[in-house]
Amino acid sequence: MYDSRVAQAPTSLDMKDKNMKKLMQTTLFAAVAAAMLAGSAQAAAPMVKTPAPGFYRIMVGDFEVTPINDGTVDLPMDQLLHQKADTTRATLEKNFMKAPTETSDNAFLINTGSKLVLVDSGAGALFGPTLGKFVNNLKAAGYQPEQIDEIYITHMHGDHVGGLANNGNRVFPNAVVRAGKADADFWLSQANMDKAPADKKGFFQGAMASINPYVKAGKFKTIDAAGQLVPGVSALPEPGHTPGHTTYVVESRGQKLVLIGDLIHVASVQFDNPQVTIGFDSDEKAAYASRKKVFDDAARAGYLVGGGHLQFPGLGHIAAQGKTYRWIPVNYTQMR
Repeated sequence: MYDSRVAQAPTSLDMKDKNMKKLMQTTLFAAVAAAMLAGSAQAAAPMVKTPAPGFYRIMVGDFEVTPINDGTVDLPMDQLLHQKADTTRATLEKNFMKAPTETSDNAFLINTGSKLVLVDSGAGALFGPTLGKFVNNLKAAGYQPEQIDEIYITHMHGDHVGGLANNGNRVFPNAVVRAGKADADFWLSQANMDKAPADKKGFFQGAMASINPYVKAGKFKTIDAAGQLVPGVSALPEPGHTPGHTTYVVESRGQKLVLIGDLIHVASVQFDNPQVTIGFDSDEKAAYASRKKVFDDAARAGYLVGGGHLQFPGLGHIAAQGKTYRWIPVNYTQMR
């Protein structure tokens, strides 16, 4: 590209010297040719298909928060969301997406300085080969599973608890796992699984396989009410998606982040139409009520929000837009 600043730049050389002009032209052409050759070599190079480490960092007051991606999974959102399939597909296409929809599965690591707290754990082996990348990404972020002190589960669906255990063994041997009591009572009940429809039994089996190793080790505790769990991190029950679905509030030095779990699955659809529920909801009416309550509060107060299935890193702000909402992804921040 021609740059007029180069042509106008002052120089101590005698630009009337024809030999010098010729030398400069030759050098310029050589540099351009070299750049073109380099570009061609780059274009011809094989694509690297190994995924880059899926982690991000942001500060919330004095707390370091690291969103960690467990991978993505293609979900038939045109069939799962409770609105006309054609409407969902049209909305996805307008947002340069399609059905099945590639959906992020995010967890969040909070370093308070005295505690390492993990919110959700990814899917482990419960959702196929495109998920289950949490541990590798945790290590890439500079942490080891043995370092985690507390794990708070938003709800006991497999894509949030599956990473807790591997072949019956605890992946996080030193961590205490906590989850809403209503979720534990529901998903860890053999009687509930026995009477569940055949296509729902897997939800119970996944929860039991993931949580029971911690129960047996005395490392599982239920959350019975809203309140602080460790300094700076609190639980706030928001049922509907599951009976004990819980959000977690992170606060430090006047800054606030609310991790909302599965209050939303598809940003392009449910911010514009928050009344749209999904087939995974245990109680659609309660799920919508919880979503609207949290969205209204986030839009009014302006705090940061993190979602389990919002496009990685799943962080941003919610703004009111008439009777609906607008999602504003977090601005990229380079940690210094």
